[in-house]
Amino acid sequence: MRKSWHRLATGAAAVLSLSLILSACSGVKKEEGGSADSGNGKSITLRIMWWGSQARHDATLKALDLYSEKHPGITFEPEYQSFDGYQDKLSTQSAGKNTPDIFQMDAAWFNDWASSGRLEDLSSIPTDKIDKVLLETGTYQGKLYAMPLGNNAWGMVYNKTMMDSLGIQPPKTWDEFFAMARDLKPRLAKDQYLTRDLTADGASYMSYQLSMGKGFSMSKDGKFHYDEATWKDWMNQWAELRKEQLVTPPDVTVSDKGQDAQMDLLIQEKILLRGAHAAEFGGTDALKPGVMALTTQPRATQASGWLKASMYWSVSPNSQYKEEAKEFIDWFVNSEEAGEILGTSRGIPVNKSVADALQPKFTDVDKSSLGLINEVSKDGAAFDPGPGNKGGWANFTKEYDNITQSIMFGKISIDEGWNQIVKLSQSLE
Repeated sequence: MRKSWHRLATGAAAVLSLSLILSACSGVKKEEGGSADSGNGKSITLRIMWWGSQARHDATLKALDLYSEKHPGITFEPEYQSFDGYQDKLSTQSAGKNTPDIFQMDAAWFNDWASSGRLEDLSSIPTDKIDKVLLETGTYQGKLYAMPLGNNAWGMVYNKTMMDSLGIQPPKTWDEFFAMARDLKPRLAKDQYLTRDLTADGASYMSYQLSMGKGFSMSKDGKFHYDEATWKDWMNQWAELRKEQLVTPPDVTVSDKGQDAQMDLLIQEKILLRGAHAAEFGGTDALKPGVMALTTQPRATQASGWLKASMYWSVSPNSQYKEEAKEFIDWFVNSEEAGEILGTSRGIPVNKSVADALQPKFTDVDKSSLGLINEVSKDGAAFDPGPGNKGGWANFTKEYDNITQSIMFGKISIDEGWNQIVKLSQSLE
């Protein structure tokens, strides 16, 4: 079945991870016969690992070259690949106590890694020019264990060209959203809709519950936080739209594959909007240049979007060079010369001064992403990635997808679905 849930945590990370797994060889190498003197009596090699696109690989390797040039004796052993398989590789390395000195971390795994002592405290790194809400997403029990590398925010992407031609603006509230799904359908083609069916979309439901003032449906304490009344209201809204044929049929809904030129319902103009991260916008625009735009998620009693990091740097507590690794991260995040090289390869830079210095070079896509981030940062929440795979949550999220899809296909009722979810939650520790 379709795993819509996993878009929540990885968001932009999966979009940017387009290249095949690459070898670790690059222009950043250890000196033949040993490393040079670092200037303070040390000669060290830092292992560093990340995922991403070829553009991110190239920019990162160039930054590593510059850092080695500025810090003689400090060289790097880089490992880089696409997102697929990265988590498994990192977990295997951790089990063997062979984690790289510095490695890219994702929000989906952060709490699990921080709570199990697999991350070094990075609180000594200067962060005065980084949004505190963003820093909070990499903080566990008051300590910073994951340094945000790129700004990101959860909002919506919509077909601006089509909406302009229809003389409408994207909905600002959930009431407007559901009303527009009904009012707009007579003006669209038979196989066109405002939105796909979001019954089984975990990220969109979390936005809805957050907007109702009920908080995140799962949070880092590992407890079950789904609100029954809010959840059933959400399910009933979609059941009515589905019955009236005002959203995509179930088989079309599960065929949707974001940012796939042939299977993305938004790109195919079967729907007019969908939930999206700011950092995903470049991939969407590339498939439909100049057609799409970004806006915030609909509101209710409060905002329903959140600010999050595109990804993080973390340091292994087993590293022999923890301080040197932290000094590198400080330079990577806080220096304009690093920002000049890295650009927006990991999203909009988190350091405000660096981002401001780069703005004259921002593309229209960069400016659109920054615009959504700025809007969400006004009153959006700090993203809570949940407990990771701890305490049975990995199985819960998988089964939640199956249960909500069964509701969507009419195999079980909403009440039956809720009872199954509650029973499933009882297996959580």
